[in-house]
Amino acid sequence: MTVATLEEAPLKRHELESAVVRFAGDSGDGMQLTGGQFTQATALAGNDLATFPDFPAEIRAPVGTTFGVSAFQINFGSRAIRTSGDDFDCLVAMNPAALKVELKGLRKGGLLIVDTGAFNDRNLKKAGFDVNPLEDNSLDGYQLVKIDISSLTMEAVKESGLSKKDALRCKNMWTLGYVYWLFGRDRQPTIDGLRAKFASKPDIAEANIAALNAGHALGETSEVDFPGYHVPPADIQPGLYRTVTGAEALAYGLAVGTHLADVPMFFGSYPITPASSLLHTLARLKQFNVTTFQAEDEIAAACSAIGASYTGSLGVTSSSGPGVALKTEAIGLAIGVELPLVLVNVQRAGPSTGMPTKTEQSDLFQSVFGRNADSPVVVLAARSPVDCFEVAMEAVRIATQFMTPVYLLSDGYIANASEPWLIPDVDSYERFPVSFRTDPEGFHPFLRNPETLARVWAKPGTPGLEHRIGGIEKDYNSGHISYAPENHQVMTDTRAQKIANVAKTIPDQAVEIGNERGSLAVVGWGSTYGPINRAVSNMRDAGLDASHIHLRHIWPLPANLGELLAGYDKVLVPEMNNGQLVKLLRAEYLVPAKGLNKVAGQPFKIAEVEAAIRAELES
Repeated sequence: MTVATLEEAPLKRHELESAVVRFAGDSGDGMQLTGGQFTQATALAGNDLATFPDFPAEIRAPVGTTFGVSAFQINFGSRAIRTSGDDFDCLVAMNPAALKVELKGLRKGGLLIVDTGAFNDRNLKKAGFDVNPLEDNSLDGYQLVKIDISSLTMEAVKESGLSKKDALRCKNMWTLGYVYWLFGRDRQPTIDGLRAKFASKPDIAEANIAALNAGHALGETSEVDFPGYHVPPADIQPGLYRTVTGAEALAYGLAVGTHLADVPMFFGSYPITPASSLLHTLARLKQFNVTTFQAEDEIAAACSAIGASYTGSLGVTSSSGPGVALKTEAIGLAIGVELPLVLVNVQRAGPSTGMPTKTEQSDLFQSVFGRNADSPVVVLAARSPVDCFEVAMEAVRIATQFMTPVYLLSDGYIANASEPWLIPDVDSYERFPVSFRTDPEGFHPFLRNPETLARVWAKPGTPGLEHRIGGIEKDYNSGHISYAPENHQVMTDTRAQKIANVAKTIPDQAVEIGNERGSLAVVGWGSTYGPINRAVSNMRDAGLDASHIHLRHIWPLPANLGELLAGYDKVLVPEMNNGQLVKLLRAEYLVPAKGLNKVAGQPFKIAEVEAAIRAELES
């Protein structure tokens, strides 16, 4: 929290360039709703922002335990925001368990707001405290604000007639009101939203509004050592914005992509954390020629999407790593019959069930290599929530133009995080309409485009184009079943070359920050973009020769990447896995790449990447 000036008349608020705020409480305390409302108010205030909803892995952990802590983090500022922030400047802890879990992330001297009403003997014991931390001087290194939020909420809503249980559910709105005052946020959009959401239950709406206003009023009237903070608007491109999560941006990108390809979309999926929200969003887009199907299992979901592609739609399916493993045989079928398919993998911590709500990047090997036989596919990776929109359209383009499955890698952080999105003009995008085969002359299903090697796409039932396809190898020249060894060699080589040809249609790899030659290239993929980008920028400001390269096309790799990497003395690859892209780069280009690996279920911090850059350049 960098203080730029100390006065802002007439409120004399401290002016900040940026701030990181984290709300934390029990999974029933409404922290995600609170964070979402604060995000909306912050976006309306004109700040750039990035968020990090951090869910508990337990579906319903015992109330008051550390296993059930739910948190929402937001980094907002008057400058470009690339990550949800490292250490937080303000922590709101709604109970002892939240304090126990989250205090380590609060910077020394940071603002700590606690609900003293929740710090009773029972909750302290559940959280593992032997003594009350509010009374033993262990929090002396922080700006501690102790408020009995529970009792003040009860007082604020006592005229509503709600039961005690329902009244206490309003304490997240009381807290939000206080934090609104703290950072000078407008309450009216939240008030309007509450009245719309609870239109059929006006007593609930008014109770929450009363709590919101009461929290704000305490800030206005209390005597504290700080008068609140002001974060000026960011200098951002004019236009119509909305906040968007990665899951939402993926859904919109897939819908726009199929519109540009002029084909319907069929989405077959089976619910799994954290991929389920993509199904939820696409289910609301029926008016855009999108059909959604919740299958009985992962295999059925993938096979239904392949069947839809056979009929002339673009089949799309989604999952996380464990579900993708179940889909693998079906993906092999899609490769063999050469049908377009998009498979979205919202990665999570593993193996097996692992940590379902925590983020990781450990499915790169699974995506590039994880099938039986020589079964090449295209693999793309989104770098941020907003980038999901562009990458989804690219996945549709490649899948339909090359008649191939395309893996699109997101992760738990990207899917749930949100950013401001400048809503684009769909008509400004170049179309890539599908051309279905209609001429029966000389037809067989494995006739190929001589440039891309993509086979023809014929809708079943088209007169004269009746055909069958399946998982047994086909003859290159007729499409009939073939067991000939030489034909299998030709078909295997052709499928591999088809994927290699994709590289001819993608841009050369660019350098995000820095020079095309130098001492150190920091190479990343996926959601490591923000921490790497900010870290490299900071290091260059400090005079260090570091550059940032970020990959969207994982397989095939960009045609110029090997030559580009050869221009650096050292290559550092930060990944949220034990070293997968770094091994791929070593194998492909024989570069002396070194990994920076983190598998903690949490995104990289900027400081972690900065420390690794310094270590590499000083060694």
